[in-house]
Amino acid sequence: MSVTVTLIGKPGCHLCDDAKEVVDRVTEPMVDVLTEEVSLNDNPLWAELYGDLIPVILVDGVEVAHWQIEPDVLEKAITKRLTAEID
Repeated sequence: MSVTVTLIGKPGCHLCDDAKEVVDRVTEPMVDVLTEEVSLNDNPLWAELYGDLIPVILVDGVEVAHWQIEPDVLEKAITKRLTAEID
């Protein structure tokens, strides 16, 4: 099984660019992790839910951070999810 990390942001958001760097750095060595970057502009529900919180990081659809993401927080969330799939 794999884990999906989703970055919800929007074009021109410097915090989103920073979050993308963290997501890329953390997930690059991980084999079973897929990443996707989506825009608030693509989904009105995301705009309603997360409009003031971007960037938002989801791990398998569960929010793990918004505004800023610490690498260790993301890594722990991914590891926890991967471990849960094994059980």
